[in-house]
Amino acid sequence: MTSFLKFGFPRFSLFAAIALLLIVGCGRSDTQSDTTTSGAGDGQKLRIAVIPKGTSHKFWKSVHLGAKRAADEIGNVEIIWRGPVVESDTGSQIEVVKNMITMQVDGIALAPNQKGGLVDAVEEAIGEGIPVVIFDSGLDKGPEIVSYVATDNFKGGELAADQMAKAIGEKGNVILLRYLAGSESTERREAGFLEGIKKYPYIKVVSSDEFAGDNATGSKEKVDQLLQIYGKDLSAIFAVCEPNANGALESLRNAGLTDKVKLIAFDPSDALIEAMRDGSCGGIVLQNPIEMGYQSVMSLVKNMRGEEVPAFQSTGEYVATPLNMDEPKIKKLLNPEMVQ
Repeated sequence: MTSFLKFGFPRFSLFAAIALLLIVGCGRSDTQSDTTTSGAGDGQKLRIAVIPKGTSHKFWKSVHLGAKRAADEIGNVEIIWRGPVVESDTGSQIEVVKNMITMQVDGIALAPNQKGGLVDAVEEAIGEGIPVVIFDSGLDKGPEIVSYVATDNFKGGELAADQMAKAIGEKGNVILLRYLAGSESTERREAGFLEGIKKYPYIKVVSSDEFAGDNATGSKEKVDQLLQIYGKDLSAIFAVCEPNANGALESLRNAGLTDKVKLIAFDPSDALIEAMRDGSCGGIVLQNPIEMGYQSVMSLVKNMRGEEVPAFQSTGEYVATPLNMDEPKIKKLLNPEMVQ
């Protein structure tokens, strides 16, 4: 106080200055809080984090494009796109969610790569007032999410079973190649396939408990092993995701079995499209990743505006075959646009 008195300031001015500083400081804190919890109609830019299972596959780049299109259509929305490079890296995905909570984003759209592993992180986000949409792959029960936006993966598995039956004349020995334990989307595809194939009494599933992992190299090695055991009398393989199907295709080609063993895939790649054209692949179950990203962001903003959002939103399931692959709608889904 002596310094104020020294320069001639009266004692009450010191208290007034301190009060003024406190008022300004509180005002700044309230502004930050309003930015992170504001609705879509208050003129402030919304920041929505979109967190895929991984960032390396084309599928996720198409999801990213759909999210950006929704943001552009709504206006005044920023998409924060962040996720692990490898789809099996649950620890990194949890860290991304926690970082988004720290950043106090306005909403999170998440494709959990492990249905149980992300529950606590999602609960934490919701507890902090951040609404969460789950897309592509489901989450274990618990968190009160806004909506689940995804392919009906069980139905997709059933479609794969039907296409496989057509490709092999409804008879023969077949393999279901699984992905990773805990991935809800692929587990539903696997369950749908096993249920759908029951309709065909002359088709026998000789292996359905082998996991191929999250990359084409691991998948190739797994299929190499399975061909050693079942290759002589095998008619078809169903691979439940793109990297698994790419690895399976490479294994079949190396073994010279593409004419004999039909591959049914889930999600396209350039190699799988080429294989379908030359007859090595008997069909590909397709999703609509652009619509998935679009609806996820739209659902979050609708929720912020107080609008009702369905608990589950299907973005559709389709089957590409050697016969229909050049039809406009199927061709577009086989080669979806991606963010550049």
